[in-house]
Amino acid sequence: MVIEAFEKVKELETAIHNSNINNKEELEAFRIQFLGTKNCIKPLFAAIRDIPNDRKKEYGQLINAVKQQAEQKFEASAQQLLSKAANDVDVPDLTAPAESLELGSRHPVSLVLNQMIEIFDRLGFTIAEDSEIEDDWHNFTALNTPEDHPARDMQDTYYILNDPSRLLRTHTSSVQSHVMMNQEPPIRIIAPGRVYRNETISSRAHCQFHQVEGLYIAEKVSFADLRQTIYYFAKEMFGATKIRLRPSFFPFTEPSAEVDVWWGCDSEADKRITKGTGWLEILGCGMVDPAVLKNCGIDTEKYSGFAFGMGVERIAMLKYQIDDIRLLFENDVRFLKQFDKTAIF
Repeated sequence: MVIEAFEKVKELETAIHNSNINNKEELEAFRIQFLGTKNCIKPLFAAIRDIPNDRKKEYGQLINAVKQQAEQKFEASAQQLLSKAANDVDVPDLTAPAESLELGSRHPVSLVLNQMIEIFDRLGFTIAEDSEIEDDWHNFTALNTPEDHPARDMQDTYYILNDPSRLLRTHTSSVQSHVMMNQEPPIRIIAPGRVYRNETISSRAHCQFHQVEGLYIAEKVSFADLRQTIYYFAKEMFGATKIRLRPSFFPFTEPSAEVDVWWGCDSEADKRITKGTGWLEILGCGMVDPAVLKNCGIDTEKYSGFAFGMGVERIAMLKYQIDDIRLLFENDVRFLKQFDKTAIF
């Protein structure tokens, strides 16, 4: 009985020594056989009670040595497999051409807005921005809009629920009032951004759109300065050779004017766009009303200025011959793919 027990230990020792472990599956099989919860070494520990007392110590040491041999072989084999996996990693061919990525298209509003900003940047205008949620004073009162002006009516303006003094700005002119109150002249800024008006959505109108408004305040600013600025913009943006200014009215400018560019009547499309006149309206402008300057704390005896504003969507529709403003807000990929993927102004 004693000899048989010792022989079983020797057989296990030989089996452990001769085990070949070449992959993860064989490593797991070795662990289950020799180190698992039901491994083949456990019964040898149970047999120690049948060993004579004078040989129990020898037998116990022999079993422990076999168990340690199994643990050491398992650890060594696991490390070898890890090292082999690390060395077998495929090194990519860095000289191979990369997969081509399909580039998206810039939105026509973004294309036009960036071009407008770049044109006015060349004239020394800097960008000014502010919150789209505005208060009544900066949006209307500071800009000389009377209390009874139709633009204040709920039909045109989105007011914040439970706070009638807060609203979604109806124009980026509110940015100008902030700048005039916080910056000493000379001031030369453009205010691009999104605005909101409570209008019925149609092919020609939307409840949200983008504007670029400009403001220049300094000493001895004249209407001639305004006209030359607008002419430069029209020439750069449309290639226009002629512009005309028609008298108009805006609460915050006096005198005020609407600006048309000569589009031409060379084709049926031109006649349709210009309604047969050859002229196309692009923006409104005027000299800043002295009342606005006073409201914002600017000395009207020393300073004067001009302001202008235009809708970015309108310019985009003219530039790209888009006949429905709703297309600009639907994010239809088929529509957007029509525009130049590489055009960055």
